[in-house]
Amino acid sequence: MADILLEVCVDSPESLRAAIAGGAGRIELCSALEIGGLTPSPGFLKLAADMPVPVHALIRPRAGGFDYDADEVDQMVADIHAARQAGLAGVVIGALRSNVLDLETLMRLKAAAGPMSCTLHRAFDLCTDPQAALDQAVAIGINRILTSGQAVTAMEGAAVLGRLFGHAGRRIGILPAAGITDRTLRALSGLPLTEVHASCSVLGPTAPLGFGAARVTTVGRVRALKAALVDLGRGTG
Repeated sequence: MADILLEVCVDSPESLRAAIAGGAGRIELCSALEIGGLTPSPGFLKLAADMPVPVHALIRPRAGGFDYDADEVDQMVADIHAARQAGLAGVVIGALRSNVLDLETLMRLKAAAGPMSCTLHRAFDLCTDPQAALDQAVAIGINRILTSGQAVTAMEGAAVLGRLFGHAGRRIGILPAAGITDRTLRALSGLPLTEVHASCSVLGPTAPLGFGAARVTTVGRVRALKAALVDLGRGTG
């Protein structure tokens, strides 16, 4: 098996640098990971563009579901233009209408991205017919699908992930996500993995006055998952 790429999602410069120091092969750049991730700021885009690995920006204008109105779509288009202007390698997009892919919106977002790589995010996991959604993603030129197999974690969704890999063939990448660590990876060992997505993070200190706590990526956790992926690729995991 070839090397399995590790994509790490980060929402701060500290986590960004830790992910790269630990050996991440690609970054998903976000803000507010504690609510599933939102679009990163223009300043964070510019900082990340100077990093030595490909960086993909999450394009998600707000928390909650993925049915967007016209103003929100305009906002996402502008955010994609900002990521493209900053020099990032890709964007992570998604939009639904009543639990099916909103193809009109997705095609507009993909057109705004131009030559950038496009990942369909976990809005996919809310689609009522995932195989049909996969076919639609292929048809509009999406490069990969970020998915937990429609479960809370990738390990719980392993059976669905297996079916998605089989249905996808070589037409589109499948990027398993949610709850993946060096300790849980073994549950995915039966899948033809080429890349996985994780935060490799720990909960940071709680801020005063109810401002909450952020998750922080650590070099140690990235290295541990990287080592587990190498072992899995060699057939020893």
